[in-house]
Amino acid sequence: MLKTIAQMIRAGILTEKIEAQSGPMGESNELQEKIWKVLGRALCIRHVDAGSCNGCELEIQALNNPYYNLEGRGIKFVASPRHADMLLVTGPVAVNMEEALRRTFDATPEPKLVVAVGDCGACGGIFGKSYASRGGVADVLPVNCTVAGCPPSPTSILRAILHAISSPATTMRQEAKDE
Repeated sequence: MLKTIAQMIRAGILTEKIEAQSGPMGESNELQEKIWKVLGRALCIRHVDAGSCNGCELEIQALNNPYYNLEGRGIKFVASPRHADMLLVTGPVAVNMEEALRRTFDATPEPKLVVAVGDCGACGGIFGKSYASRGGVADVLPVNCTVAGCPPSPTSILRAILHAISSPATTMRQEAKDE
């Protein structure tokens, strides 16, 4: 035991220091400010797997870890589309998921945003359009933003959420005032 402790003292700290406002943390601070400015509350996201290989789901789950801290930044995932502001759709739209995806979109209240995640969500990926696949999400629903990559990094997904929020900001603010 003493030998191990002596080796640790000789080696010192081997990790890198984290910069205060760079990387995903700085972007998520910007994201939180944007969300509160546009919505005035937390952003609620409903994730829909339309037929993916689960690679994108792993990256979306990484967004929930303490490094990205989405809950602390004003973003939360919800179980019902009726409580959602944004749909995060992964995978090519399978024929069997097309109707469920449309119903989820219809159940989401206005103003609603749709982000297609991954190459499969963007254009159908390696599956394309076939007897079992309708292709990308844009072939079924109107999409506000797409994230390229197979799978995309959590930072790329975070940037897409920021882009989707900032694009229709004036429209969302107008509709919020009307209510």
